[in-house]
Amino acid sequence: MEIGSKIRDIRKRKKITIAQMSEQIGLSKGFISNIENDNTSPSLNTLQTIAVYLDVPLPYLLLEKKQHMKVVRKSERVYTTFNDIKIEHLTSQSGLRMMHVELPPGASTGEAIAHEGEESHIVLKGTVLAEQGEDSVIAHAGDSFSWNACVPHFVKNIGEDDAVLLIAVYKEDSQL
Repeated sequence: MEIGSKIRDIRKRKKITIAQMSEQIGLSKGFISNIENDNTSPSLNTLQTIAVYLDVPLPYLLLEKKQHMKVVRKSERVYTTFNDIKIEHLTSQSGLRMMHVELPPGASTGEAIAHEGEESHIVLKGTVLAEQGEDSVIAHAGDSFSWNACVPHFVKNIGEDDAVLLIAVYKEDSQL
């Protein structure tokens, strides 16, 4: 864990010197320097004092780099197609992924399939038929539905225009 370098980056971004920080929180400049260089591990109480002074939540200081906010720029997104369906992969983090999906009229995900995880859908445009097991619903723009994906399911555009969905899929311990 690189807590020290994170503290240093926040302090510098806020244009705070080690001397100013030392004076305000009552820790020696040398001790703060050792923390920032990852030469010592501060107690949770000390980290809490530093977090309060820097005006950041304590848990933020404890996050590993891979747990920080992840940004995917529009120009960096991956697009795939499947059964004439255009899938824009928006983002993924810790088992959760989001997709923007466009289905032309009549297009479907194919035969009902099952897989691990949970899915949530919101219809942004159009009309779709969603089926899971023995349940089915016709969903219009603004409607949403979700299901446990271990039960066979599929989605089909039954409207005359393109259907657009925002889909979030969560799969525990997923390597997305």
